[in-house]
Formats: sequence, C-alpha cells, structure tokens
Amino acid sequence: MRAAVQREYGPPSVVSVIEVPKPEPGDGELLVEVHTTTVNRTDCGFRAASPPIVRLFSGLRRPKRPTLGNEFAGVVIETGSGVARFAVGDRIFGYIEGSFGGHAEYLTVHQDASIATIPPHISDELAAAGTEGSHYALAYTTAGRFGPGMDVMVYGATGAIGSAAVQIAKHLGCTVTAVCATDHLERVAALGADRVVDYTAGDFTQDDQRYDVVLDAVGKSSWGACKQLLEPRGLYMSSELGRFAQNPFLAIATRFSRGRRVKFPVPTHDREMIEHLRDLMASGAFVPVIDRTYPLEQIVEAYEYVETGQKVGNVVIDVAGDDGGSPPSDG
Repeated sequence: MRAAVQREYGPPSVVSVIEVPKPEPGDGELLVEVHTTTVNRTDCGFRAASPPIVRLFSGLRRPKRPTLGNEFAGVVIETGSGVARFAVGDRIFGYIEGSFGGHAEYLTVHQDASIATIPPHISDELAAAGTEGSHYALAYTTAGRFGPGMDVMVYGATGAIGSAAVQIAKHLGCTVTAVCATDHLERVAALGADRVVDYTAGDFTQDDQRYDVVLDAVGKSSWGACKQLLEPRGLYMSSELGRFAQNPFLAIATRFSRGRRVKFPVPTHDREMIEHLRDLMASGAFVPVIDRTYPLEQIVEAYEYVETGQKVGNVVIDVAGDDGGSPPSDG
C-alpha cells in the first residue's frame, strides 16, 4: 500500500510516499480503507519534533510512528476477532493522535478508539477534517463553560480551531466576536459570528467591548495583551504554551483568583468526544472549513502550505485518489 513515511525528524522534505506492507487487524481491531485524511498543526509538530518535548512521546532519536496522520475517514473492510461495535462496510472517521497512521491507504484502529460512524449526508472530506481542530475547540468551550448570554471573542477565527470554536460557541448560545484578516471577513461572518473584527485594520486588543472569554485560537497573542479585554472575572485561553511556556503557569497562578484568570485545558479524545462532534456535524451546528485538498503524492506540498500559517480551516489529503470523499448516492 502507499503511505507517507518519515524515518527522521525534520522539514516537510523528510516525508516521502512509498510502498509499505498492508497492516492486518488484531483482536478488537478494524482494518480501514482510508479515503481522506488531513495535514494539521499536530502532524507538523510530530514530524519536526517541535517543541522538542514531542520526542518523549514519539521517539527520542527517530520517529516510532513513521506514518503520521491523526484524522481520517474511510470504510471498514475487515474486522479482527471480538469486534462488536462496527461491521465491514461501515463508513467511519476518527482522531488517532498517538497511534497515527492516517497518511496511508489502509490503517488498523481499535474499535474502542476515538472513532465513530459518519452521518450519511456528510462526505469523507468533511468528516476527516472534523476532529483535530474541533476537539481542541470543544475542550476550550467546555473548560470555559460557554453558554447562553456569554460574550466571547475568538482570535484566529479562520483556523481549524478558531472556525470550530466560533460555531460551537454559537451553538451553545454565546454572542461571538471573531477576529480575522480582511480577506476572510465574509467567510467568518458566515460561520455565525455576531461581529467580525479585522485585525489588520487596527490592534484588536484595543477593542472597547469587554468579554467573558477571550480565546486565542492561534497562540499569537498573550495574557498580558488580552487581559484588558476581559470582564472583571473574565477568562483567557490560548491554543499554545505562550512565550517561555507561560500559559500553563499562569493558569496555576490565577486558578483561585476572584478576578481575571487564565485556563490552559489539555484536550483529551475518547468515544464521547468523537460522538459529540459527529452529532454536531449531523445537525449542521458544526461544518468543518476546508481550505484545499491535495492528493497523497503531494503531501510534502501540503505540509509546506500548512506551515505558511495561511491556511483557512483544514487541509485535506485525498488518499483514495478519486471521489472517495463523497457520501454514497441514494441510487
């Protein structure tokens, strides 16, 4: 089978598409024919071992998992013994950070992993793009106790995390101000944002409005710059560690504060998470934003584009090489 493989850490060029043995499902595992996957910030971090702490999980000297890809969508073609939750022919998608393997024509995944069936009207392309950024967004909206009547600002509303956070916050009843660049104002407004701020037209941290939560979904701002935007008991969250890894420490320092606070939730993924995202997509409350699609053979170009920092939403990889990203027709 074809797979994108890296034998060392480094820039996108360390990845190449080669032929490798097709995996076989073990006890409780599914063999999945992968139709679509993505390249995202998590893949980039593990490929480059950046930050260096990644090596503690992925291998100190070289990658333990040479084929990355933490999001996928495809169809079950074989099951191992003891599988009860899924059957051959099921269309499934999931988030598999840790085990990885989505950047290949086939992968094996345990039936109890963060996987779920794809709603009939959702394409494989959308399903594959519906877990990585959105599971971070879900962690933040949960930790921030987003709900009706809250005023929320999302900085970086065009990314995979930000675009999901805008939609989930609106679904939860929040009033959302989204911050993005000029070229994307209309697109972000279409996600449901109540107000859109152009950060290229001025310093968004000088906004006159005050918020219950400011979520920096791209990690390019800071607590010091954003705390003036918060209500007296407002909350700041960021998708990155921040300068000198300050955000986790600020979260500890302000945990019991009666004033403005920092939270740095660590996302987890499990069946409950993936099924919740599936239900949000099925209802139309969350529609993953897709920037562009590359064939598997051009995965290096996909990595290079993601690392420009200019992507809008998600970058999808077409592994099947056809219209495998489309749901089956009604006949």
